[in-house]
Amino acid sequence: MTIHSRAVMESNGCPRVSQQPGHWKTPDSLRVNIDGSSFLVDKTILCENCEYFRALFQSGMRECEQEETQLQCVGIMGFLVLLRVLDREQPVLSSDQIVEAIQCTAFLQVPALTEHLINIINSENCLLMYHTAATYGVWKLSHSSALFIRDMYADLKEDLHALPNKLVDYIESLLPSSYVAVCSHSPSTELLQDLQRTVCYLDEEHREWKVLTHLPVSTSTTMAGVAVLDNKLYIIGGVHDVSKKVVETGFCYNPAANTWSTICGCQHLRYNLTLLGHEGCLYALGGEYNMKALSSVERYKVSNGSWGFLSPLPCPAALVVSAVAMNRIFVCLWKGKGATDIHEYVTERDQWLLVTTLTREHSYGLYMVAHKDNLYVMRNGPCDDFLLCVIDCYNLSSGQWTAMRGQYGNSKGSLLTAVVRGDSVFTLSRQVTTEYTIEDYQWRVKRESKGFGRIGSIYTFLMRLPKAAVSPVRKSPNLPQNQNLRDCPRLSPQCSDIL
Repeated sequence: MTIHSRAVMESNGCPRVSQQPGHWKTPDSLRVNIDGSSFLVDKTILCENCEYFRALFQSGMRECEQEETQLQCVGIMGFLVLLRVLDREQPVLSSDQIVEAIQCTAFLQVPALTEHLINIINSENCLLMYHTAATYGVWKLSHSSALFIRDMYADLKEDLHALPNKLVDYIESLLPSSYVAVCSHSPSTELLQDLQRTVCYLDEEHREWKVLTHLPVSTSTTMAGVAVLDNKLYIIGGVHDVSKKVVETGFCYNPAANTWSTICGCQHLRYNLTLLGHEGCLYALGGEYNMKALSSVERYKVSNGSWGFLSPLPCPAALVVSAVAMNRIFVCLWKGKGATDIHEYVTERDQWLLVTTLTREHSYGLYMVAHKDNLYVMRNGPCDDFLLCVIDCYNLSSGQWTAMRGQYGNSKGSLLTAVVRGDSVFTLSRQVTTEYTIEDYQWRVKRESKGFGRIGSIYTFLMRLPKAAVSPVRKSPNLPQNQNLRDCPRLSPQCSDIL
């Protein structure tokens, strides 16, 4: 069997790779032979995405001029997966495809393929991913798989005997993710500190909440944006009091050092914003200012401490519901009359794309979480049972909606916040913290713990907490109060050093 590939042109003129029959060829084409099959691909694309081909064609050797090459250490299935990923597909893979794809990315050194494999780690393939990636030396994938297994250690413990002891030891050396929460709090003063102004974590062994750290006295989590990025907690915006004067300073908590630092706030003052951490950046989505909803979006690059504006939301919105699935950013925007649009932000194009619309009578989206290639949109129940939450599941691969069985929430509270870890989803209220097991079209209660007995809006997230970080906490840090951070250049490095 001979398999041919050809380069096709997008509407913007950028070449892509796809598998198509025929013998179409260009001056930049390269014929790749694998086990008696051949692929006609664009040499430029291979050089841009594969370290192996980049080194091969920049070596100055005679292979640079050849129009054909033979690959000995790559299988056909793995190379086909590579071509699909370079064609911007996100295929769900079988076990055999995963093994050959890992072999392919190990030999050809393809970051895009490695990232895709990381994006599709799940409870069914994590052990295979971990063992195979460690065998072939794909360390980033191996580490990501080990972290996933560590978070599901209790559920996968019986299966770990199939792994070499050295790999099991590495898993056990890692820190697990902890469920963390903070309530809405206004700034306090050094003289009148509010002892309730704390960030807390769930002690799963004792099923109770414990204090992780105190908020700095100048920090506000009221109407703020709260997110975790690279295992650091960021708080942006928030208001001082009922006047809705915005806190202009941003705050960052590092659990490894148990310290707080300050950063510049957004260029456009805002509250009731959504803050999202993704691939080394913070995204401030929408919000309000002077009682007016905003559509503007800003991105903060941690590497250089700068804020910059991006393409605005399709419409002004506060408290935007968001989630990251398959390494892609999605938001819910309510249209009214029971209709909720789901948009994707395409980072490489700086563009918002409409993905789908969910229409349910007397309903609007309350929250959204991602698991595998599914988006779970939690919404209020019908008019006669408003406090109950109904869940609809949108599968990104099939493009199909499915109504989940049953309703969630009761007199103890509803699913107004949720966090996914492995195959579990955590949610809480003042009365109870509930862990559900995520099944295909139903969430099954796994265990319950003490509730988060605080008043006000609750922000929840996951963090990996060193043992030192969960020891007796320090007094609330007193960050500089008189620093006028609105005067600092927004496109400059970090505005304030760690204390």
